[in-house]
Amino acid sequence: MLKTILLADMSNKYFRFKQFTVYQDRCAMKVGTDGMLLGAWAEVSGCRRILDVGAGTGLIALMMAQRCSEAVIDAVEIDNEAYMQAKSNIEASPFADRINIFNAAFQDFARTATAAYDLIISNPPFFVSSLKSPVYKRNIARHDERLPLRELFEAAKLRLAPEGRIALIVPAPQHIDTEDIASATGLFCIRRTFVIPVLGKEVKRMMAEWSLRKTEDMTTEFLPLQDADGVRTAEYCELTKEFFYH
Repeated sequence: MLKTILLADMSNKYFRFKQFTVYQDRCAMKVGTDGMLLGAWAEVSGCRRILDVGAGTGLIALMMAQRCSEAVIDAVEIDNEAYMQAKSNIEASPFADRINIFNAAFQDFARTATAAYDLIISNPPFFVSSLKSPVYKRNIARHDERLPLRELFEAAKLRLAPEGRIALIVPAPQHIDTEDIASATGLFCIRRTFVIPVLGKEVKRMMAEWSLRKTEDMTTEFLPLQDADGVRTAEYCELTKEFFYH
């Protein structure tokens, strides 16, 4: 995970954003820059129904609710402790009446749900080959054994509206495999941004959106988070200004 560039209290039990607070003491995977970037970057114009897959603390679901004042947001989380944490964070937020959270595996949810989503968004368990943590719940959150990317794309496609989009963030070394899996599932990349933690250094993440329809004008951009002196870039500050003070 990218180094978190957010402000927390000294105990690090919560992160306070402009319009909501996210507690994370019961969740294996903590608030991080990956989720915050994806929640701020994903295209939400015209979205009336959004699905957050692997809700964790509820961060992305809350960001979607803040950005889309008319949208209903559903969130799915398989781990019971993380589900309870997200549920508590959501209920304490100003957006509680527009966010529904489900304690279920996404594959099961996709087969039984009936809603079609304009946006399906996920900060997925993408550490396929990395050394596993001895903490079982952290393994579930960080590794793709319970939700391989192929199954994520296949399940998301079941619930995607005809003009809907799927938005993910993945490690840069996996971006070609990710794009190949999406293509094999019948999805087309329409937009992507490569994340560079420090200007001049190597790319670490790719954020991308896929659609059921092919586009001739797919965009590729690069987002540096800090300059060589460790100062947050103007692009990063502009992207995240709705959520916290720089």
